[in-house]
Formats: sequence, structure tokens, C-alpha cells
Amino acid sequence: MNVPGSLRFILLFVTSHLFGQAPDLVPTQGITSPLHGANVGRIRFTDRAIPAADLTDTACLGTYTLTNRSNLFMTAFMGNSLTNYLHQLAPDLPADVLTKTGGYQFNFFVDDRLVYQSNLHPGAPYAQVKNTETIISKPLIDNQKEGAWWSQSAWNRFMNNGGDAALTEGPHRFRLDIRPYLGPTNPIVGGLLASGELKLLVNRKPVIDLRTIRLNVPKPYPGLPVSTERFDRDKIKTLKGMIDAAVFKHITSVVVLHKGKLLIEEYGNGATRDSLHDVRSVGKSLASTLTGMAIRDGHLTSETQPLSAFYDLRVVANNVPRKAQTTLRELLTMSSAFDGNDDDNDSPGNEENMYPTPNWVDFTLNLPIDTAKYKGTWHYFTAGVVLLGDVLHKVVPGGLERYAGQQLFGPLRIRRYRWPYTPQQTVSLAGGIRMNALDLAKYGQLYQNGGRWQGRQLVPKAWVDKTLTRHKAIPGRPNEYYGYLFWNKTYRVNGKAYETYYATGNGGNKIFVFKDQPWVIVVTATAYSTAYAHSQVDRMMEQYILLALLH
Repeated sequence: MNVPGSLRFILLFVTSHLFGQAPDLVPTQGITSPLHGANVGRIRFTDRAIPAADLTDTACLGTYTLTNRSNLFMTAFMGNSLTNYLHQLAPDLPADVLTKTGGYQFNFFVDDRLVYQSNLHPGAPYAQVKNTETIISKPLIDNQKEGAWWSQSAWNRFMNNGGDAALTEGPHRFRLDIRPYLGPTNPIVGGLLASGELKLLVNRKPVIDLRTIRLNVPKPYPGLPVSTERFDRDKIKTLKGMIDAAVFKHITSVVVLHKGKLLIEEYGNGATRDSLHDVRSVGKSLASTLTGMAIRDGHLTSETQPLSAFYDLRVVANNVPRKAQTTLRELLTMSSAFDGNDDDNDSPGNEENMYPTPNWVDFTLNLPIDTAKYKGTWHYFTAGVVLLGDVLHKVVPGGLERYAGQQLFGPLRIRRYRWPYTPQQTVSLAGGIRMNALDLAKYGQLYQNGGRWQGRQLVPKAWVDKTLTRHKAIPGRPNEYYGYLFWNKTYRVNGKAYETYYATGNGGNKIFVFKDQPWVIVVTATAYSTAYAHSQVDRMMEQYILLALLH
């Protein structure tokens, strides 16, 4: 069946009065309880996770005080499953097509004004859930399990697209409407499935009493003496208070080095100096460092070497000459022609397609090449860094883990760290290495020093210069660039520009190395898979940390 043609046909001939008249296409769980039967078409809200079978009227909220630490859960009671509602919109389409092309539309209202509308990706929830379930019981806000569910992503998009501005301090009426939609472009939207309203008293701006806040007094750490440089202590106190009050969420550390000395060292949300932080894709930058060291030691000739120097590509799928010609430099700058883009859910090389496979290197080598789509442009490609890590593991003596320990971590006196591994039990440079914040800062300082550490040139200065160069513009992000597995951006504070190269990872993890200032700044966080994780670090930098240092 030609799906787009069918959808066009439906657009012409299906009208709203037909909604609800087509017989069911798939069996469902039906009405599950007396409470369900009494609440069909309603959304009820709670302040904690309560299974629908255990939910009572008394547990449901009518009014709620919304703070930065509040949790908010919803239970939507529907009379049928989503697949059957979609079937009412398109009676000619089979269930598998409906579940692939249709989903929930969430409409967020504040004070009776539509603030944000989102057609959820058809992959959320799974097809079987769409077929059978008549209740949606999911978190909108769950501070203990950030980013776990598609419903939380929808809430975060709402907050980042007008919700945060609309929910000013004081009383508001919040409403959520859920409808079915069908079709990726010009979607058909059905009738109301469920709606719920909640009176909110918003209290998200805490009063910070600087007299009650004490800053940590840094102590020397191996390789990091303590700085006596002045900074605006009240700015950092305010930042610390806002972290404690969860205005800035899930921040676990803020460390600032000035001229290689420890100036600021603060921890939040239970973290300490000894905590090993899962910094996710910050670890990708290590692939660049180790590539430069391998060239230094003669294990690689240069970053212009092609993949054909390391693999017999005659035996892989989608073998075309362009694949064999792919250079290490293209992997370092994420500009290869491999059809892999982590920002595109439908990309064959998306990292989420790689992780379930038994061999990540084989997965990458077998990907198609798309020279029309990727003409040397930047696209975020985790699998390419896995491939680069495999090349390094092949060429360095004793394997990558031993080489990194001896050549990089040993000289930096980084003793406690935890690598992630591929299914072949080799070090994964895709991300996920765990280190404490001060060791992350030492890694950043190595680049601030031009590759030198305590009188020893660990990374060639020429390699550091190549790494911290704007090789590729990042599409859709004005004035942001990519080096050799390092990012580049410029902050503006008080009308002046402050350029930085940085390593970054999911959750808001950062190592900033400033170009014209003697600063290395580390922020670690656990706001994984949230829409605000990176933007809140930008706010912290522009409104607090940089202003404190410029005092």
C-alpha cells in the first residue's frame, strides 16, 4: 500500500464527525478498574509514581506547589488504545503502518493559552504499547530519574519552548491535552483522548542568603597547587546556592584553574573530591589526544592515513572506494562520508543502532557511504570515534588501555579512573570514562599548557595547535566549530568575547580550555538526556563563573 497516497486520500475524505466510529482494529486491555471507568478522557496528576492499579482519588492532585525539586507524574485514562484511535483516522491502513506513522500529540497550556504543541516521535511508545494499553502512566518531572521516559522529554521541550517563561512565580492553571496524530508531514490530528488541569503555585526562584553559604577552601592536589588569585566570591556563593536549590539541576562539581592552580572547587548533589564522574562523550576528546601521541611515537604516520591502511575493506558491506579513502582526520573532525549521524534517529549509523550489536567496529565498517549527504560537512558520529579507537588499539604496543595508562594518565598522575569497554572488551572511546573533577581539570590544563606537563612535552605542540583549530563549522549553530574531537564556541560577557575549546558530554559535562585567558573550567553533571543540560551550563558560565573570574 502506498502510505503517503493513503494519507492524502484520508485528508480529503475523513472528517471529524467520523472520529470514534470505526470498529476496533486490535484488541486492548480495555477498562482496567472502576477508577479508570470513572475517569475516561481525564488526566490525573500525582507528586510521585503510583501504578494505575493503586491510584486513588485522594492521591490525585488538584493544586500543587511547583518548585525546582518537585516531581510531577500523570495518569491518562483513555477509552481505547492509540492504535485503534489512529485506525479511526485511517480505516484503510494496517496496524503496523499506523504505529510507525502515528503517535500522541501533547498540547501544553498555561492559563488557557497554548504554549507548546509536540507530535511525539512515532517510536514513543513502542508499537505493542500503542496496540494494547489504554492508560498512560508516566512521569513529566522525575528528578531522581532524569531523561528516563519520552514523557519527560516532552515536558522538557515544553519548558524550553515557552513553558519556563510562562510559569512565572505565583498561581497558574496548567493543562495538558492529548490527541492522536497520523503522518510525519501535514499530520491528521484526531479528537481529544484525555485532558487534565492542575492549579499550580510556582515557587522556583529561591531567596539566596549569602550569609549562610560557605565556599569550599581548596587544598593542594597532586599536580595542582592552590591559587591565591582573587575572584568575586559572592557570584560563586550565589551559584552554589542555586545549585543547592536545584535552579541549576544535577550539578555535581565546578572546578576552576587559574594559571594551572586550583582557584575554585565546589561540589553538589552528594559528590566529593573523590567522586568518579561519568562524563559521557567528554571521553571522545581522549581519542584525539592518543592519536597525537601515537603519531609522536611513530605508531601512526599522520592523521591523513586512510582506513585501507588498517582494514581489508574488500570483505565489508557497502564497499566503495570512498570508504577505503576515509582518513583518520575525517574521523577526528566528524566529517567522513559514513552514513552515521547521532542527531538523526533514522540514520543507519546512529549510535543507538550500534550499541546492541555484538561488534561495534564491524557495525561501523559495514555502514553505507553517502557522499551526496555528507560533502565534508560535520555530523555527530560516535561510531567513527569507536573506529578511531580500534585503529589506535591495533597500532600502539600493548593495546590502547595500557598505552593510555603509561603515556597519558601516568605522567599526569591520574591514578583513579574507570574505562568503559566495547563488546570485545577493548577500551571504548565512544564516551563514558569516569574520573574525578580535578583529574579532568588536569587533562584540560595539559591543553592550556600547549601539551606540556611539569616540564615534559606529553602531546606535541603542533598536535595541540591542530586540535584547537576551527576545522569544521557546526551546522545550525552559528559561530560554533569543531576541531579534532574538541568543540569551539565563544561566550560574550559584558560586551567582550571569550573564546574556548571544550570537551563535552551528555548530562552537561564540560572541560573548557580558554584561548586567551589562563582558565580551565570543569563542570560535571548528571542531567543525562535532558533538554536543559547544556544550556544551563552556558547560563552558569555567562551569568556566574566568568563574571566571578573577571572581577
